[in-house]
Amino acid sequence: MERLLSSVSRPRLASIRCIPQLTVLARTTHKLFNGSSDNYIESMYEQWSKDPKSVHKSWDLYFRNQNQQKISTPDLFLCSPGFSQYDKVINSSENQFPLSNQIQTDGSRKTLIKFNSKLVDDHVAVASLIRSFQVRGHKLAKLDPLEISTIDLDSERPTDLSYKFYRFTEADLDRTFFLPPGTYIGGEENQLPLREIIRRLENIYCQTVAVEYMHINSHEKCNWIRQRFEDPSKKVLEIQEIERAARRLIHASKFEEFLKKKWTTEKRFGLEGCEVLIPAMKMVIDTVASTGVDTVIMGMPHRGRLNVLSNVTKKALDEILRLFNEKIATDGEPETGDVKYHLGTYIERLYSATNSKIKFILLANPSHLEAVNPVVQGRTRAEQFYRNDKQGDKVMSILLHGDAAFAGQGVVFETFHLTHLPDYTTHGTVHIICNNQIGFTTDPRVARSSPYCTDVARVVNAPIFHVNADDVDSVLYVAKVAAEWRCKFKTDVVIDLVGYRRHGHNEADEPMFTQPHMYGKIKEQTPVLKKWIDKLLKSNIIKQEWYEAEVTKYEKFIDTAWTNSKNSAVVKIKSWIDAPWKGFFNKHGPFPYPKTGISEDKVKNIGIKAYEPPKDLNLHRGLKRIFDNRIKMLEERQIDWALAESIAIGSILDSGHHVRLSGQDVERGTFSHRHHVLHDQEKDLVTYIPLNNLHQTQGNYTICNSSLSEFAVLGFELGYSTSNPYSLVIWEAQFGDFANTAQCIIDQFISSGQAKWVRQSGIVLLLPHGYEGQGPEHSSARLERFLQMSAEDEDHVPEIKNSVYNDLSMYQLDQTNWIITNVTTPANFFHILRRQTALPFRKPLIIMSPKSLLRLPECRSSFDEIIDGTSFKRIYSEDGVASTNPDQVNKLIFCSGKTYYDLINTRTEEKLGSQIAIVRIEQLCPFPFDSIRMELEKYKNAKVCFAQEEHKNMGSYSFCKPRLASVLREMNDKRANEINYAGRDAAAATATGLKSIDKSEKKKYMHEAMEI
Repeated sequence: MERLLSSVSRPRLASIRCIPQLTVLARTTHKLFNGSSDNYIESMYEQWSKDPKSVHKSWDLYFRNQNQQKISTPDLFLCSPGFSQYDKVINSSENQFPLSNQIQTDGSRKTLIKFNSKLVDDHVAVASLIRSFQVRGHKLAKLDPLEISTIDLDSERPTDLSYKFYRFTEADLDRTFFLPPGTYIGGEENQLPLREIIRRLENIYCQTVAVEYMHINSHEKCNWIRQRFEDPSKKVLEIQEIERAARRLIHASKFEEFLKKKWTTEKRFGLEGCEVLIPAMKMVIDTVASTGVDTVIMGMPHRGRLNVLSNVTKKALDEILRLFNEKIATDGEPETGDVKYHLGTYIERLYSATNSKIKFILLANPSHLEAVNPVVQGRTRAEQFYRNDKQGDKVMSILLHGDAAFAGQGVVFETFHLTHLPDYTTHGTVHIICNNQIGFTTDPRVARSSPYCTDVARVVNAPIFHVNADDVDSVLYVAKVAAEWRCKFKTDVVIDLVGYRRHGHNEADEPMFTQPHMYGKIKEQTPVLKKWIDKLLKSNIIKQEWYEAEVTKYEKFIDTAWTNSKNSAVVKIKSWIDAPWKGFFNKHGPFPYPKTGISEDKVKNIGIKAYEPPKDLNLHRGLKRIFDNRIKMLEERQIDWALAESIAIGSILDSGHHVRLSGQDVERGTFSHRHHVLHDQEKDLVTYIPLNNLHQTQGNYTICNSSLSEFAVLGFELGYSTSNPYSLVIWEAQFGDFANTAQCIIDQFISSGQAKWVRQSGIVLLLPHGYEGQGPEHSSARLERFLQMSAEDEDHVPEIKNSVYNDLSMYQLDQTNWIITNVTTPANFFHILRRQTALPFRKPLIIMSPKSLLRLPECRSSFDEIIDGTSFKRIYSEDGVASTNPDQVNKLIFCSGKTYYDLINTRTEEKLGSQIAIVRIEQLCPFPFDSIRMELEKYKNAKVCFAQEEHKNMGSYSFCKPRLASVLREMNDKRANEINYAGRDAAAATATGLKSIDKSEKKKYMHEAMEI
C-alpha cells in the first residue's frame, strides 16, 4: 500500500492532501471502508485522478467532495452500474437495502441506494485476494523439475492466497465479481466468478512460472508485467518461434550427448539438466535484435560455456572440439593459455532469426564465477560510448550466473549498484541464472540466508522471473518478456531457470556422496528434450519426420566437425581473442622507444585552460588561490604533480583520444589536488570540466566518482579498457591500501589476462603509496604483491632475441605482463601517462602514486623535462657532486619512490654528498638491467645498498636485490653477495599507527643508509 500510495501521490500535490483524508474518512464513517479496503479505494482514486470520467459518477462525486473538504452522507451513495447489475444477480434476501429512490443529477436520472456493505466488502476482499497473488503467489509455484524442493527457502507459506482467509465460503465460489482496475486476468471480460478468478490467479502465479515484481517502485512497470502475465491473449508463441526453439534445444542436447559419448570423464562442465538455457538465450537475442540491438556482450561461468560458444555465438565447432585433443599445441602466441571452459570469443555473423548482422562477444572468465560481471559491464559501456549509443539501443549485455554464486559472491551486489549510476549504466542487463539448486556439494539451505538466490536483484528494482526449466514453453515466454522489458525500460531483469545438474560438479565427480536423495531423483528424470518434443508431437505442433530430420542433420554436422578437428593439432589462439582490436597490430617494426614530450606552447596552453573556469561560475575562494598559484608556476616554467597530470591528460585529449578517469573521489582527488570538476558555489549540480573545453575536435574526458567499491569498479574499468586501444583508461584507488579488495581482478585478469587469453589492456592503476605516519591502512599499496606477480626471471639478464625491437627497453616492455613504476618527479609522471598511448602494444600500468609529494616544494619539474625530445626515464642517475668523481664514492644507494627525498635531505645534513651516490629506480618492472649495469660500472668502488621506507618483507627490496645481484654476477663483481639493506625491519602490519614510532623507524633506517 505504501509503495502504491507514494507512486500515486508523487506527481500531484493535491493527492498528497486528499488520500490521507480519504483514508481517515473511510475508516471512521462506515464499516464498508476498513483496513482491508485500502488497496481497492486507492486503485479507484488513482484511476479517478488520471481521468475523472474513467470511473463511475458515484466515485467522481465522492472524490470531488473530499477534495473540497465536504463529507458525503456515509450511508447514501450514487450507485455505479456495476453494483446495480450485481444487485440483480445476487439473491434478493441478501440485499437488505433494495433499489428504491431515483434522483436527478446533472440533468439525468441516477439510482440512489443505501450501500450493501457486504457486497462492497466482498469486492474489496476480491481485490485484496488478487493483490495477494500478485505479491506472494510465487511462493506456491511449482518450480522444481525434480519436485523435491520449494526453491523458496522461507518455510512460512502465505495464508492470504486462500478464499477462506477473506471469510468467503464454498458457496461464494460461484458468485460473480467485478474485477478491480489493478488486474488483467479477465482479458475482455470485466467480471468473473470467484472460482474462475482463483483458478486464473493460480495458473498465472502458482504454476511453473513465479513472478516477483511488486517490489518495483513504479506503477507503470508493475502494470506492464501484470499485463504480460495476466492477460491470456499475451502468452501465445508463434509456430515459427516454437519450431526455432525446438531446433535449438535439439542442438543443445545433442551437443552435450556427443561430448559425453566422446569424453565421458573429461571435465567440460556440461549443461545437462538446464539445456533450455540455449533456446532461452536465443529467444532473448531474437527479441532484442528485432528492435535494433546488434552487439551482445556476454559473461558467464564455466558451466555450459562450450554449449554457448557452439550454439549461441556459433563459434566454429571444429575449433571447439580441437580443444579436447590432449596433444594439442598452440601457434606460439600465449605464454600459458587456459582451460577450454574459460575461453572467450568474438564473432560477427549474420543472425538468421532476424536476418541482421550481430556481433557476439563472450568474455573469457576465470573460475571466480562472478568476477567477470563488472568486466562485461565496462566493456558494454565502452562499446556504447564509442558508438554514441546513449540509451543502449544497439549494444547490450547478458550475464549468466549459477545460483550459489549469484547469492554468495559480493561482486554481484557491487555490480548491481553500478546499474543506475550515470557514468556506469549499461541501460539494462538480462541476467539468466542456471539454477542447479546446489553449489558444488553445498545444499542451498546452508548456503544462503535469503529465500531465493535472486533476492540481491531486488536492490535495483529488477523484476525476477523464476521458471521451471522443464517447462520449455514457459521458459521461452519468460525470456521473451525479459528481453522486451530490457528494451522498453532499459533496466536489469532476472530470469531464474530452475533446473538441475545431471552430473556432479564436473563429469568425474560423484554427487551421491553428498546429495543421494537429489541424485536418485535425477537418475529417474526424463531429459527435457524428450519431454518437450513428446508434448509438441502430441499437440501436433511438429511432426515426427521433422524432428528426426533435424536430429539427423545436427548429428551429421557435429560428426563432420569432429572429423575436421582432427586435421590439425594446432590451436590458433588469436581466434579465441574476445577483443581483437582490428588494425591496431598491423604496424611493422622496428619500434623505437617513444618520445613523449610536447611543444612548450602546448604545455602552456593546456596548463592555462585546465585551470581557467568560466566567468559565470562561482568558484570556491580556496580554488581561486590554488589555480592562481598553478598559473604562476606555468609562468615560471615549472610543474607540480597535479599540473603534470592535467597537462598529460590534456595532451592526449588534444590528440583526439578519449580519456576516462574513475574511482572514489577522483573528481577532486583524495588529497584535494586534482580539481578536474569545478562546482558552482551558489547553484546546486552546476559543474564545469575545464579539460573538456580545450577545443572542439578534442577527445572526450570522462572523470567520474565511483561507488565505494574496488572489486566491481576496477573490473568495470578493465572491461572498458579492452574495447579501444587508443584510449587512456585510469582507475585510482582512494588509498593504495584499498586495492586489495580488488585483488581478484588484479590477479585473475590484469596481471595474467594476456598470458591466459591473449587479451591486452592498457589500463592504468593509480595507487597512493607512502609512509607518512597514517597507519597500516593508509600507507602501503602492497608494492611487493604486484612485483611478485611480474613475469620476469630475476636470475636472467635479458637480451634482445628475434624481435622487431632494436631497443632493449622496448623489447622488455613487449615481453612483460605489466609495467610497475614508483616515480618521483612530475615530469616522469607526465611521460609515463603519455607513453601508455604511444606504445605499439598495450600493457597494464601500475603506478605507486604519491601523497606528500603532491605538495612537496622540491617535487617539481622544469618545462625542459617535458618538452619535445624528452621521454620517460626508467632511472634517475646521481646528478650531484658524487657523479663528478665516481671513483671516490664509497656507497651507492638504489631506491625507489618518495624515500629518495628523505635520503638526499639526510645526506645533505650529514655532508656526505661526495661520498654517497643515490640512484632512483623509477620503473621497477620491467627491471632496467642495462641502465643499472651502467651505474654499477660507474661506481665500481662503492658498496651497494638498497634503501626503502617499507618493511624488509615488503616494498621492492626483495624484487630488486636478486636482480642487482644478477647484474653484478654477469659483471663478475664480488659485490653480488654483499648487497646491503637500509629500511624498516620485517613486520606483519604494513605500518605503525603511532607517529612517534614512525619517526623513530625512519631515523633508524636513515642512519643505516648513511653509514659508510
